Amino acid sequence: MLFAGVCLAADETSANSPAQPPNIVTRVEMCSNAAGAPPCKGPAKDLKAAREAFARGLKLEKAEQFDEAFLEFEQASNLVPQNIEYLTAREMTRESSVSAHLQRGNQDLQQGKQVEALAEFRIAQNLDPQNEFAQQRIRDALGPVPPSPENTPQVVAQGDSIQVEPAEGRRDFHYEGDCRGLFEMIASTYGLTITFDDSFPSRRVRFDVQDVDFATAMQAASQIAKAFTVPVAEKELFALADSAENHRQFDRMGYRTFYIPGASNLTELNEFLNVLRNLFELRFVNMNANTSTITARGPMPVLQAVTQFVTQLRSSRPEVMLDVKLYEVDRSYARNIGLHIPDDFKLFNIPTSALAGLGGQNIQDLINQLISSGGINQAGNESIQALLAQLGGQQNSIFSQPLATFGGGLTFMGVSLDQARAMLSLNESSVRTLEHLQMRAAGGKDSTFKLGSRYPILNASFAPIFNNQAISQVVGNGSFTAAFPSVSYEDLGLDMKIKPEVHGTSDVGLQVEMQIRTLGNQSENGIPVISNREYKGGIDLKNGEPAVVAGMVTHSEQNAMNGLPGATRLPGLKYFGAENSKQQEDDELLIVITPHITRSLEGPDPTEIWMGK
Repeated sequence: MLFAGVCLAADETSANSPAQPPNIVTRVEMCSNAAGAPPCKGPAKDLKAAREAFARGLKLEKAEQFDEAFLEFEQASNLVPQNIEYLTAREMTRESSVSAHLQRGNQDLQQGKQVEALAEFRIAQNLDPQNEFAQQRIRDALGPVPPSPENTPQVVAQGDSIQVEPAEGRRDFHYEGDCRGLFEMIASTYGLTITFDDSFPSRRVRFDVQDVDFATAMQAASQIAKAFTVPVAEKELFALADSAENHRQFDRMGYRTFYIPGASNLTELNEFLNVLRNLFELRFVNMNANTSTITARGPMPVLQAVTQFVTQLRSSRPEVMLDVKLYEVDRSYARNIGLHIPDDFKLFNIPTSALAGLGGQNIQDLINQLISSGGINQAGNESIQALLAQLGGQQNSIFSQPLATFGGGLTFMGVSLDQARAMLSLNESSVRTLEHLQMRAAGGKDSTFKLGSRYPILNASFAPIFNNQAISQVVGNGSFTAAFPSVSYEDLGLDMKIKPEVHGTSDVGLQVEMQIRTLGNQSENGIPVISNREYKGGIDLKNGEPAVVAGMVTHSEQNAMNGLPGATRLPGLKYFGAENSKQQEDDELLIVITPHITRSLEGPDPTEIWMGK
């Protein structure tokens, strides 16, 4: 292994030698831990860490955990780049890991697990970007699904002529009035419903017949009203004026029932129904959302045209792979430097202040007042104990600070002095974030992606309004159990909704709604402020064309100075007579979206488009 690594290094040197000037010889000094080989040089800390990482990698490689072993060998190689053993082990483990991921991806693809197979192939490509087999398997996993007969709209029921089914029996009719009412009476008598066209005549008629069936009664009524009826269902009639144009359009009424597999909701079915109604001028079209079917009734020539139109449609929608990248850079800088000179003096009478401290308010009464007003929570035993200690220590707080005295008797006075302090602090932070996600979406449908966490916010908590002996006892022995507080959750992170529309084979229209919510640096009444950034808009892109859909730059700077008046203006006393603080914040946000058409309406090879060929 050592000999092969040295030969490889020599080959790389000779291959790169023509690019060097003739009088310069490039020499790569390799090293190894093997006996007789040149020893590796470097910091002892790095050499030790590299040996430990290499040992861990050997154990992981023996257990066939190639991904973890590769990371350990890569760490060892980065610490000691000249070690030929580390380099060789890293490359051999890389190939073993790539082979393992490709093998698992092939098995997933054979089992129909397209998403899992695509993930395995992408890991293999990330480990070895030049691996052509991994690229080919990615194209295979992203390939179009062969169309199946179930995905094509088809006729599931049909009838070349509709026959009405009235109730049996013979009836007597005696009617005088509008002819529309006559038709309604005859239809209802035989258990039928009837609708009227706008062309149906309106005239007053007198109708007297006895012992007739449905066909005879309707024929007689049609003659005196100058109208006719056509069946549109087994129990439904359609009445209109007796004219040559109406006979041409409505005689020989039939029906077709179409199954629409691509319509997944009521809205899509309704859109398809409106297309048939407006394009073919059909009066009788209804749908069944439960079975995804549409039934059309009309003249046979029109129904034949509708059947040809529907069966030629492709129910499968075009699909788009959306590559979204969010770049965010946050930088903060804070500096505080200077010398604080005592500038606060308090003068008080010592006898009067001492009497006020001894005759002050009882501590227990003060705690009761704070509990009743909601200032403190009785359930918080630790906070109450801390308050007691603080109040006990502050009863004579005027004597716990350094002070100077003068005078005597009733004029015995004290002066408390502020403390001098020096500040010298620097805080600088930089955060770079990259959010990279891929979404596969069907054309015309919303695709939603959410990434983040749900942050709990306390709405209400339990607090006794008064402190009595029983409450004090359970709080003191730690057996008090507070009621469960009321909490609401806010979604933090990235919330993205994209609706793509594919135009032909190269253009993609995107309707983008994006929201980024994070916790702010401030809070109101103990509730954190949530920073919110939103984007909503539409863009048109070419296939594979990246576009910056949103960008934002924020810069804030704050300077503050605190010290003796006039001292900061004297030469040389800027940092010795005052506190100087400076804060800077820079935020940058960039959102880039790249659409890749994986399946279009015309059906080109989507894998070649996705891989950029």
